Amino acid sequence: MIEDSVQVWTVMIVLGLGTFLLRFSFLGLIGSRSLPLWALRLLRYTPVAVLPGLVAPLVLWPPATGGETDPARLAAAVATVALGLLTRNVFAAIFGGAAVLYLTPWLLSL
Repeated sequence: MIEDSVQVWTVMIVLGLGTFLLRFSFLGLIGSRSLPLWALRLLRYTPVAVLPGLVAPLVLWPPATGGETDPARLAAAVATVALGLLTRNVFAAIFGGAAVLYLTPWLLSL
């Protein structure tokens, strides 16, 4: 029992220090200086690279269906990407994808 709590606290402290050092490297060490243009150019693509990594598993292997691919989620993802590309409007893409997500099961049940 004591070994388990020591292990848990060790992991929490190590992860906390790692998180602090990662943030401090950008905010504390580089925060007052301007970044080179090549670094700023690369950092612009960070959200575009991270978002698909967060969304793709939820679309392809959703926990709500036990990991089985769901046609409604696939249709909503396709509609969201298509609306985003066509309209260049984030809100249109979000609301259009949500509408497709909720209407697809109804249409498939007809």
